[in-house]
Amino acid sequence: ASLVTILQASRLPMLEARILAAHALGVERVWISAHEKDAPGAQELRNIEALYSRRRAGEPIAYLTGEREFYGLSLAITPAVLIPRPETELLVDRALPLLREGARVLDLGTGSGAIAVALALNYPAAEVSACEASDAALALAHANAARHGARLRLLKSDWFAALHGERFDLVVSNPPYIALDDPHLFEGDLRFEPREALVAGREGVECIAAIAAVARDHLIAGGWLLLEHGYDQAEACMRLLDHLGYTSVSDHRDLAGNPRVVQAQFDPASARR
Repeated sequence: ASLVTILQASRLPMLEARILAAHALGVERVWISAHEKDAPGAQELRNIEALYSRRRAGEPIAYLTGEREFYGLSLAITPAVLIPRPETELLVDRALPLLREGARVLDLGTGSGAIAVALALNYPAAEVSACEASDAALALAHANAARHGARLRLLKSDWFAALHGERFDLVVSNPPYIALDDPHLFEGDLRFEPREALVAGREGVECIAAIAAVARDHLIAGGWLLLEHGYDQAEACMRLLDHLGYTSVSDHRDLAGNPRVVQAQFDPASARR
């Protein structure tokens, strides 16, 4: 059978079918378009069909190909980490204008390293640190930093645990923010992603609350905290940061128009203990 026949018989959206066929054959996607009339060999066909079958069962494309683009960077992705989402690029967009030369930046729970690598490459004059509790995720973040030549300090840490006494100009995080019983956990890509990177607790804002409280011991006066949150958590997050004594609290929408990133400044004079 020709490639075009195989693509059409995949029972997948055509873009997905092409991405997976290209990955199975070890070629660029444009090659597929130029060779649609070619017939793959028996083993190549088996490889393509195996990927199609896994995708039809719901496995995320990023896990099948081991790749995902974030902020214009191609990143290695495995099932040990959350798949970087386009909406998370807003965290980077909001962070970059806050940086100055020599700024110390911390990405908490870096996962694949997506945010930290994007910040380090787009603002090389900053000192970027990233921490992660999972060994597998940390190894992947190291690989992604090396792939792009990003200057990063990566360390194993459960949130701020290994950063005793350190203070930063900017702390960013895309923490778990899904409630324990959220039905979305049983739909789409989320079914395959690491639960510990998704679920925050009964309410969904537990990790955000914990980070915001402790971040006050790790931000310089006037330093910024930027956190990604769920589409329906803006009010709760702003109230929380306000209550903790942060100032200049604001919330920002992603490209889909959903509230997505809360941003606030640390003022030691108004911080409540």
